[in-house]
Amino acid sequence: MVASDELLPAAVLRQIGDKLYEKRKFAALDVEQLIKRLAAQNDQHRIRLIIDKLISEYSFSSQANHRKGALLCLAAAAVGLGEPTEVHLRQIVPPVLASFTDQDARVRYYACEALYNIAKVARSTFILFFNEVFDAMFRLCADSEANVQNAVQFLDALIKDIAADCTNFEVAAFIPKLRDYLRVTNPHKRQFLLSWVEALDSMPNVKMLPHLPALMDGLLSMLAEPVREVRATVAKCLKDFLAEVRATSEADLSVEFFSRLTATVVDRAGSPDELTRLTSIHWLRAFVELAPDRVLPHVPAILGVVLYNISSHNVDIQRECADANAALLRLDVGVYGAAARGAGAEGASGTGVTPVFGARAAVGNLDIPAILGTVTLEMRSEMEATRLEALRWLHFLLARTQELVLEQVGRLLPPLLDSLSAPSDAVVTSALGVLAALADCPGQFNPVLVAFLDRFRGEAGFALLQRSGSSLVRRLCSHLGAAAVLPELGAILQRDTDMSFASTMVSVLNLILLTGPELAELRDQLRRAAVDPAGAKLFTVLYPSWCYSAGALLSLCFVAQAYDHAVEIVHAFADLPFGAELLVQIDRLVALLETPCFTFLRLQLLEPRKHPSLLRALYGLLMLLPQCNAFRMLNARLQAVPTLELLQLEDGLGPTFGSHMGGVARAGQLHPAEREGDVAATAAVTKSDWAGFPELLRVFRAAQLRQYEAYTEQRRPQPLMAIGTPGPGVTFAANVTDRPTTLSTADKGGVPYVVSPTAAAGLAADATGLPARVGTSASASISVAQLGAGGPGATSGMSARPAGGPLGSSGDAQVAAAAEAEEDNAADAAVRGSGGPLGDDLSFSDNPFLTPPAAADIRQMQLQQPQPAAPNRGQLQHISSVGST
Repeated sequence: MVASDELLPAAVLRQIGDKLYEKRKFAALDVEQLIKRLAAQNDQHRIRLIIDKLISEYSFSSQANHRKGALLCLAAAAVGLGEPTEVHLRQIVPPVLASFTDQDARVRYYACEALYNIAKVARSTFILFFNEVFDAMFRLCADSEANVQNAVQFLDALIKDIAADCTNFEVAAFIPKLRDYLRVTNPHKRQFLLSWVEALDSMPNVKMLPHLPALMDGLLSMLAEPVREVRATVAKCLKDFLAEVRATSEADLSVEFFSRLTATVVDRAGSPDELTRLTSIHWLRAFVELAPDRVLPHVPAILGVVLYNISSHNVDIQRECADANAALLRLDVGVYGAAARGAGAEGASGTGVTPVFGARAAVGNLDIPAILGTVTLEMRSEMEATRLEALRWLHFLLARTQELVLEQVGRLLPPLLDSLSAPSDAVVTSALGVLAALADCPGQFNPVLVAFLDRFRGEAGFALLQRSGSSLVRRLCSHLGAAAVLPELGAILQRDTDMSFASTMVSVLNLILLTGPELAELRDQLRRAAVDPAGAKLFTVLYPSWCYSAGALLSLCFVAQAYDHAVEIVHAFADLPFGAELLVQIDRLVALLETPCFTFLRLQLLEPRKHPSLLRALYGLLMLLPQCNAFRMLNARLQAVPTLELLQLEDGLGPTFGSHMGGVARAGQLHPAEREGDVAATAAVTKSDWAGFPELLRVFRAAQLRQYEAYTEQRRPQPLMAIGTPGPGVTFAANVTDRPTTLSTADKGGVPYVVSPTAAAGLAADATGLPARVGTSASASISVAQLGAGGPGATSGMSARPAGGPLGSSGDAQVAAAAEAEEDNAADAAVRGSGGPLGDDLSFSDNPFLTPPAAADIRQMQLQQPQPAAPNRGQLQHISSVGST
């Protein structure tokens, strides 16, 4: 074995660890000369021993000067070898790389210097340690010492030159490491990595484009770097890569390349950083333009990114999204969608499975359901531009792939109808256009209009109806034609089980019919209904649904100049439920009579002999109205009718024989023409029955009664609890003395009463809806429903009434208040009966429901309680619970 002093002289060994750099440098020169002589002699054994001695005794020494000297000597040994072999490098390079993590900054600096000298002499052989050297440089590129950073930069430049000249550089093995390192956030390290990406891309023997999908995410993440130099570098790098993609033919880039790259870019397009989003959208647009067939599976995701970002406040992003959206719209969606459908059906038929729409049988097919899902999601966006483009896409798909879109109509209608309540008029207009296009599709007209009406239900729907319901219906009529829309809406409302909603909607549709310029042609048809079959058909089609709003129905008769039938409707209220809502409707009708749509009617009032039924109808309305503004307005209008003409009316203003052969069992009276067999008069009456008015009147009565029943059912009280079941807050009496007595239901005058069996039977009968008589005489009898409202079918108190729409104005409130006051007065009159006001002569003798107790019992009860002061005569003191019922 060779002794230590025989390998290296003692003086050299002392100088290797000297504190002075010059002496360590002289020692390194001596080692270099010694290695050269041994290499010339090919004494590989001694060379290996010398290197081992330097590593074992100095490289890992605890003294920093020894470690510095060892690094100098190892580099000198590599230089002395001239062209070190792989065996020599595997012996020399590892201890040098280990010094890159030394705590002493000077040691790290000397390690960089030593590795630089080693790489300079090794050149192509040194590429074997590329990954290890790259890791070492990556750690020191952000070193706290500037000298170390400078040393790494020199080493980095040399390694890049070596890699560029090397023909056996395996870049594929290096890409995973580079991909992982690109996730760092240190700006110095990011700059270092970007320099390597650019260097590799510029190397003629390295093809970086196939590896771009692996690096794309890291590169895009660097666009959000706060340091401007880093952002500029990565933007330039991405621009160069995109130029290479554009310059490469589509055949040279695999489907997987576009798929992976597109997925990565789509994910980064949702970044909060604007530069990242702008760059990502630019890349996506380029993909759609360059290789549309390759990115078809990702079109739904790309569309989602474009639609979301098109509402950005950044003008550049908006412009880029607009260009990308235009590129997507240029895709031949119809062809791709049909191919996808055919492939899915063929695959399913081959496997014996029912084909599922949207299943992609092969790459390149367009997933229409996924696109519709994206469009549906973005239609709910709060951003105007996004909603507009989503609606544009839906219209585009409906035009290109109608059958495929109709399969998804169930999930498209809700967001489409929600767009009608958007604050932007442009969104509402676009949504109505798409809705109209959808309704034009085969078999979709009725379902779309049903969904359209359902949008006005509930609190939110009613708010929309009040805010813009009229405008929406009118514009829909402009798109689809009023002659088709209005009858269909009426038919839908006729089948609706919600009477209140149907009545409200009929009132709205009637107002649109009377005032909307889009429906002027329908108004003209109705005005000629008596001589025009089309107008008569329209009248009969609208009539059943208009029956849910008596005011609307009367206005329809006035427009169609069916004045005789209007008289029949007015007189029909004598035995139909009559409430405040109807008075409000009549109030609105009176206001409408003063509008331009009824100019012809007001002029006809100048010719009473030609239109006697018009006057009868208007006077009938006047008699139905309470003393309010509408009453005074209509009365003033009727006072303007020429008096002389009124006096010359043959039959006066009283009811005539069933004007259209429709005197449906009204007192069984016959017209003189019938009694005398006047065939000509009867034929004239029959000719005037151009719409089958007797049958229509029966339809009106049936509709009003259905409303009445629905209203009473809705307000029916909850059933009483079973006997012996305590309710919330109720406790049973502890003993007999705690139980209530008949005194608790006596009137304030001290006169108790008990309910007789006859009265109990009468109350039970009244609960079933049959009339019960309450009063002081048979002539003053009145039903329970009348007692609460002052007349047959009145609506205050517990009486039921058909719904007729909300009270919408101060005039409506005034009409309702006047109606309630009139009802209260009538109720008081009914309670008083024919015997006069209740006072000291109060008697129960005429009331079959109440049986007075014996005189002795009365006297005993009066002694048990304090006697109140006698009431003044004619002043109502108290009405018992049964009496007030």
